[in-house]
Amino acid sequence: MTPRKRVEAVLYGDRPDKVPFTIYECMISPSETERKLKEDGLCVVNRGYAVFHTKTPNVTYKSSSYEEDGITYSRRDIHTPVGDLHSISRPAGFTSWHIKRLFTKPEDYKPLMFMIQDAEYEPCYDSYLKAEAELGEGVILRGGIGLTPLHQIMISWMGVEIFAIEWLERRDEIQKLNDAIVEQHRKIYPLVANSPASHVNYGGNETGDVMGRERFQKYVIPCYNEAADILHKGNVLLGAHLDGNNKVWADLVAESGLDYVEAFTPAPDCDMTLREALDIWSDKVLWINYPSSIHIRSDEEVEAETVKLLKESTPGDRLIIGITEDIPANRWHGSMLAISRAINKHGYLPIKQ
Repeated sequence: MTPRKRVEAVLYGDRPDKVPFTIYECMISPSETERKLKEDGLCVVNRGYAVFHTKTPNVTYKSSSYEEDGITYSRRDIHTPVGDLHSISRPAGFTSWHIKRLFTKPEDYKPLMFMIQDAEYEPCYDSYLKAEAELGEGVILRGGIGLTPLHQIMISWMGVEIFAIEWLERRDEIQKLNDAIVEQHRKIYPLVANSPASHVNYGGNETGDVMGRERFQKYVIPCYNEAADILHKGNVLLGAHLDGNNKVWADLVAESGLDYVEAFTPAPDCDMTLREALDIWSDKVLWINYPSSIHIRSDEEVEAETVKLLKESTPGDRLIIGITEDIPANRWHGSMLAISRAINKHGYLPIKQ
């Protein structure tokens, strides 16, 4: 089986020859180790190709960078007919730190609403298919819908502290933004359902301590379910990047329309074991993030812990082992090779009778 076919087999309920091993495209670079890992079956998950484009006929966006005290910052300016917004971030490897978010005062609700409603969407299937063909069977492309609406508002636009204040004082305004994004996403679902993508992620990074079970149930789960109903008509699978503590809403995820839980991080890093998750999410694929705390151990310990995960996942046909967080540079080569060795020694699955 090719690396891509192996991942697709698990996602669609077939049995691959062995448990797939994947890594994000931004976390691997050319090296002898990369060559060895790919020879042994590593699949690169490329998230850089969308199946739809977004146009904003009445809103302009400008990105720039500047340096201050030796630190580089990125600024994004958004101009709308009803007001301007800007954000500032500090690049940090494959991620970035928010310095200033778009929303800082009640007057920002109006331009945010205009920005949401101005967006128009159109398919871009040809470029997706072209990339898929050119990148080959060692890569699987993943489409995306975006963040779930309330998470977009809470984390990307406001930040937790300002969101908490606004949730108490102007909840109706947040609700209006949320509803507007929901309506826009309803335009996206059919484009994704009719696309060549095999699977897409919708939202993620929600944590129980911040989103809370009640809001997750009221604002997030319905988005998953509505998207899944439409995507499944096109045989497109839906997942979410739930990489934190999930016990607080595990039962809600179990009942949702999600086909897979991506970046699920098992104990010791988070509050559910792999076996617990497989049992409660009995109809879902677990596309895990290999526990980050294990990477810093010796190669022998990493290999042993990988074997434990493989045994815990028995019969193994609903498991994909992924790397979705950065690995310390001095441990990348040793840890990745140890995981790959364990899979190639112990990750082969029996032929389905």
